[in-house]
Amino acid sequence: MKKIIFTLLLASSLLVNAQDEEKKLTISGSVDAYYQTYLSSPDNSAPSFGTAFAGKSGFALGMANVIASYEGANAGAVLDLVTGPKGAGATFNSDIVDGIVNQAYVYWNVSENTTLTFGRWNTFLGYEVIAPAANFNYSTSYLFSSGPFSHMGLKADFTLSEDFSLMLAITNPWDTNDTSMTGEYAFGTQLGYKGQFLNLYYDSGNNGGLGFEIDYTGGFDVSDSFFLGINAAYNDNDGSGFYGVALYPQLATSESFSLGLRSEIYALHGDANNDESVLGLTLTGSYTVDNLIIKPEFRLDGWDNDEPYFDNDGMATNSLSAFTIAAIYSF
Repeated sequence: MKKIIFTLLLASSLLVNAQDEEKKLTISGSVDAYYQTYLSSPDNSAPSFGTAFAGKSGFALGMANVIASYEGANAGAVLDLVTGPKGAGATFNSDIVDGIVNQAYVYWNVSENTTLTFGRWNTFLGYEVIAPAANFNYSTSYLFSSGPFSHMGLKADFTLSEDFSLMLAITNPWDTNDTSMTGEYAFGTQLGYKGQFLNLYYDSGNNGGLGFEIDYTGGFDVSDSFFLGINAAYNDNDGSGFYGVALYPQLATSESFSLGLRSEIYALHGDANNDESVLGLTLTGSYTVDNLIIKPEFRLDGWDNDEPYFDNDGMATNSLSAFTIAAIYSF
């Protein structure tokens, strides 16, 4: 009888452990802060590159986010809460309830090759993302800053083969993360092949919408220590919009240090934009200690047909340079 009872207890324990293995809760996130000083303009003149997030001088907070992910056997949910200036900028302060909701979605693995996702999720467009730990450069590009940060809707991801993937989405219009007040919707698709992605997005362009955008994101391992990332995009909204290309060469000099240069050409098109364009050069070092990343960065932007900055004499100028050092901890 003791053997029978022991066997039943062992079987029950194995069953509970198996169920626990099928359901898993993970917690992750990051915290970042930075110091920035302008080299060609007084810090107190409050200049800005005009890109998202790192736009303050002196010491500043980036963001802190906590991601809770619950994974079941065939379904799960993700909640990503973010706070700080970068979090407010990424969500347009639209969901302040003891924090800000960056992402919140549920998913269902319909089959081994098909997943449905319903809720708010960060954009599939562009090379860069909101969370700084996943970007090589700390400051962000014009292409990333111009596109949507997140989408609210339904998407389906398909694994077509070992090399090909496909995503189809229907969402609220550009960065309308709560409701579609106009009854209009946006459509997106992504075709992936061996780490290269062709993205398409369309909304009507009304009420501040994005219109049509085609975007390519990818990269190549040139060698074991050298990687070249690429992003190119074209946007049009009723005859005006933006286009550009950014290259991201990155060289790993050791296991703990890498050096990367973002070289971006970004332009506005349309009658109202006067063919304004900018060349942005951002040189970033990345030094890793355990889960901490230290990023010193020099950035220089120069505009054609526009003078959006002020120099040290208070005169309008077309260029701005800055030094930034950021610290990012991931957990």
